[in-house]
Parts: sequence; C-alpha cells; structure tokens
Amino acid sequence: MNQTSEDSVRDKIKILITGAAGQVAQALREEAPKYNGLDCVFLDKTILDITSSSSIREAIKNHTPEFIINTAGYTAVDAAEENRELALQLNSRAIRILAQECKSKCIGLIHLSTDYVFDGKKTSAYIEGDRTNPQSVYGVSKRRGEKAILNAKLPVYAIIRTSWVYSTYGSNFVKTMLRLARERTEVSVVNNQIGSPTYANDLANALLTICTKVTEKTSGIYHYSNKGKISWYQFAKAIFKYTATSIIVNPVGSEHYPVKAKRPKNSVLSTDKISESFNLEILDWKVSLQKMLSRG
Repeated sequence: MNQTSEDSVRDKIKILITGAAGQVAQALREEAPKYNGLDCVFLDKTILDITSSSSIREAIKNHTPEFIINTAGYTAVDAAEENRELALQLNSRAIRILAQECKSKCIGLIHLSTDYVFDGKKTSAYIEGDRTNPQSVYGVSKRRGEKAILNAKLPVYAIIRTSWVYSTYGSNFVKTMLRLARERTEVSVVNNQIGSPTYANDLANALLTICTKVTEKTSGIYHYSNKGKISWYQFAKAIFKYTATSIIVNPVGSEHYPVKAKRPKNSVLSTDKISESFNLEILDWKVSLQKMLSRG
C-alpha cells in the first residue's frame, strides 16, 4: 500500500511556487488540489529568496521540481518610482538568476509579467509580438525580467503577461471598492483607462494547465486575462451592481487622479494565442467577477 502511494507521488509533476504569500500564489494553492497529476510546493520569501542563487539552489535541491512558477516580485507600481533599485533587483536581476538556475538543472520556468510592458497607445488588443515600451519603473523592471528569461534560452518556459488581477486574497481593486463602499457614499473612478480584469483563480488554473502541456515547441510569451474590455469606472459599477451596493460612482479622467507611475491607457491583451496553444477556455470578466463576489 505504501509503495503504491509513493509511486503515485513520484509520477506527479513536481512544481515549486515562489511568492507563496501573494494573491496569485494563494489562488494557486486553492486550485492545485484539483490537479491529480501535480504536486505543488509553496515557498515564501522567508524560505526562498529569489535574489539569491544559493537560496534558489537549496530550494531546488530540497524539492527537486520539474517546474518553477514564479509569482514573486515587486508589485507596488507607484512605490517603484521611488524604489527603482529594489524593483529592478526583484523583477529583473532576480529573474536572471532564477532563469540561470532553472537552465542549469533543466527545470521549466513559468513567469508572471504584466500589461505595463506596453505604452497603451495601441487602439486594439495587444498581441504577444507587439513592440514593448514601458512607461513606468515597474513596467521597465518587468520587461527586463522577460528579457532575462529569453536571453537564458531555457528549453521549456512560459512568460505570462496578465492585467488587472483581483481575488479574495491580498489587496486589489475589487476589495478596495468594497471597502470604500462601507466607508463612503460616493467614489470617483478613472474612466479613460481600458483593460481586461483577471480573476486570480482563473489565472491559477491557466498556469497549472500550462505546466502539464508546455513543451520546447510551445515555449514563449503569452497573454492571459478574462475576456472583454472595460474601464476602471465600468469595473467599479459592475462590482457594486453585483453586490447590490448603493453608492454613487463618479467617472473621472486619469488626469484628475494623479499617481506617481504612468498607467497605459489601453491594457487590453489578446488571449487568442494562449487559448489555442493550451486549449484553455477563458471566461468573460463578468462571469468571473460574479464567481469571486459570490464567495462573500
């Protein structure tokens, strides 16, 4: 009986997931048990420091993964403008180290990137081959991380650009809107930035599926978000509609809502490539938002 159990575990794909405290990693932890063929290990920054090659090597030695899903990184978009070196260290230099260690041990790497690698000037959805032109320190740091993986020439990898991620975990736009609704009678939300929301649990399922399907031939850059495009204002209106919340929502231009980091006006990502390559069914943002909100 014990031998059968050990063989079963041995046959599973071992996946090491960095940044265990983040919202995408927490969503991965929730969704992973649905995948019988996967054995996932979650490590946070107190155990795995992605800026340290020795820390990465130790984690690889201890857990012998076939894949690493990297969700760790510097995600404070506005703070990055004043903490450029830290953002570059976590989102660029650390990724170069991680990619090099993965290559030396023949480990596949799945890495999360962002819509912020684009300048937002395109009027239609961005495809993977479009020219990048990040307008913020955060965007620059993430693009350099992408290049570090590409330059490492890993045999098996996937860079997943995503946008407007939200979940029941951590801090995000949906949770902020719900909190403000408890504190105020009205809110002002930007109406001239367009994008596609991404439910972290949907993203998690996509990442886990990719681990079971990605090959040397299908390695590359991909875009993932939920279907559809909206403004932040429309997103806020939908959140309050689906939660039957009575609050006034005022549309404002981004010029009236000053932030340190410049945001792309258009963040819509085409998901055709990832859907076709890995046979993914991608849900409409309204469906996923209601799914998240129904959890309470």
